[in-house]
Amino acid sequence: MPPPHTLDHLRRYAVARSLFAPTTLPKALARLGFVQADPLRAPARAQDLTLRHRVAGYRAGDLEARYPALPIEEDFFVNYGFVQRPIHHLMHPRTPRAVWPASRHKQAREVLAFVRERGIVRPAEVDAHFDHGSVTNWFGGNSKASTQLLEGMHYRGMLRVARREGGQRLYAVREHQPSGLSPQAALEALVDVIVAKYAPLPAASLGQLVSHLAGGVPQWRDQRQATLQRTRARLPSAQVGGVLWLWPDGENPASKRHAVPDQVRLLAPFDPVVWDRRRFELLWNWAYRFEAYTPAPKRLRGHYALPLLWHDQAIGWANLSTQGGVLTPDVGFAGTPPKDRALKVALDEELQRMAVFLGLGA
Repeated sequence: MPPPHTLDHLRRYAVARSLFAPTTLPKALARLGFVQADPLRAPARAQDLTLRHRVAGYRAGDLEARYPALPIEEDFFVNYGFVQRPIHHLMHPRTPRAVWPASRHKQAREVLAFVRERGIVRPAEVDAHFDHGSVTNWFGGNSKASTQLLEGMHYRGMLRVARREGGQRLYAVREHQPSGLSPQAALEALVDVIVAKYAPLPAASLGQLVSHLAGGVPQWRDQRQATLQRTRARLPSAQVGGVLWLWPDGENPASKRHAVPDQVRLLAPFDPVVWDRRRFELLWNWAYRFEAYTPAPKRLRGHYALPLLWHDQAIGWANLSTQGGVLTPDVGFAGTPPKDRALKVALDEELQRMAVFLGLGA
């Protein structure tokens, strides 16, 4: 009989399977399936901070620069980000819960014809041509109505993001490619993408992520619970520390092949290793929170604290800033600061890698 799984097994497995050996950008994207995006740069966008550990020679901005030639789409999955095109097609045609009135459908048809004629358009071009006016956005300010319409058409799968210029989305017509799968099969395939990316998963975290699929496939909201039950029944699992953990079929968290290098890594707040705050606390016994939108006086660890991983232990965090082309770290620890010369050397090496990634040490 194999030995029982332990938290040590799960911890090494979580780190080793996600932080795989750096490869090419297309291969890393295919392995991840989905990369969450965030516009903040502190010191770089979350998607770039995530990919730098997994893509050999990666530099900040590479994903946006290479996006038009990659088999990926900007889209909503469990969060907004970059998703492999076959996964993207599983989610469409998407039927949002918010129903457009006839007047809005008419505007969308007119804009769709305009985009089809132009090929690729900027929101400003659509606004200048149609003059849809302005609307109140979700945070109480004013936005161009055309911009909001384009975003709605993108979410519904009428348009796709062709590329970005200066951070702004440029749109093209999206051509629907049916997956040929039933809704049940498509939904289960999407859940498998979640499991493959975030395993090992506490059962409660799997339920949370499946609930987030309401954004990616709102048309199948009513089928999520049954899909979750089938997934829990078919995946390998074990009770560890009083928690039910699940992982992909064919994998063994206790395998000795899950080796973690002697290396420091500063991880994005949305990196797959740390995204699940529940799992983070179970594996490392302290609570990490993303505080960029927390009022400064209430922050515990800083505006954009990057979890600091040493071997397979998350032992602290670092806030990074650049001044005069020099990277300046502010490091904190969850417990007593380690007095480990090897850690200091490894942290210096990671900061040098970060500087090169940011174009400061090139």
